Amino acid sequence: MKSTLVRQDSDKLADVVVRGMQEKKASDIVVLNLKDLKNAVADYFIICSASSDTQIDAIARSVEEEVEKLTGQNPWQTEGRMNREWVLLDYVDVVVHVFLRDRRQFYALEELWGDAQITYVEDEVTPAAVR
Repeated sequence: MKSTLVRQDSDKLADVVVRGMQEKKASDIVVLNLKDLKNAVADYFIICSASSDTQIDAIARSVEEEVEKLTGQNPWQTEGRMNREWVLLDYVDVVVHVFLRDRRQFYALEELWGDAQITYVEDEVTPAAVR
């Protein structure tokens, strides 16, 4: 029973993380479901791209704020804030990666976890202004 509750919690947490990313216009959001993989380090890896180091920081802060507000959780570990190319937020069952676009291509995490179930989150499209 406990593992089912943990899985439901990680599902909810993954949804909240994606919402936090979308708040700051993260692009190319990908959710890697690792639950069925043997020896996976987490239930989910959630990856997105940012166009600048300022946006990386804004996305990471937005994720932290959304998760804290809706679940009361804070990241267990945070890495990369100083180099501002790749920020990692570790919520144990859900690991968040916010990359500068070229760094993401270099590290290619999606390829490392190729056996995972991959969900591509569509970028939110804002309607064009009416003239």
